[in-house]
Amino acid sequence: MSEYDLKHHPSEIRYLSVDKRLEIDFEDGRCFSLPAELLRVESPSAEVQGHGPGQKQIVSGRRHVGILAVEPVGAYAVRIRFDDLHDSGIYSWDYLYRLGEEQDRLWGDYLNNLEARGLSREPPRRG
Repeated sequence: MSEYDLKHHPSEIRYLSVDKRLEIDFEDGRCFSLPAELLRVESPSAEVQGHGPGQKQIVSGRRHVGILAVEPVGAYAVRIRFDDLHDSGIYSWDYLYRLGEEQDRLWGDYLNNLEARGLSREPPRRG
């Protein structure tokens, strides 16, 4: 993939660590504020998405996940390093744009999937 294959390009990216949100302004004027938890549970990595249709994993216990770093990958994407040590997803600009556009539906699906499996957004208790 090259930057020329992309439909969307960001003009600015900000991580608000207190709010645990990644804000992205795109050149077309659209702006999205994406929670770290949503970015983590929708990671484009094979670990989360699987290797084919129907293999997506439901990631639970990430209510408090934060972002340690947002690193550029060429001119077409970023790698997000989360504080739960997940860092294998490459978030293209188009993927981030889609997450922004579909945020409400994706979040609803995530909550429904957690409930259907008896899982929680809260991390497991230790001890």
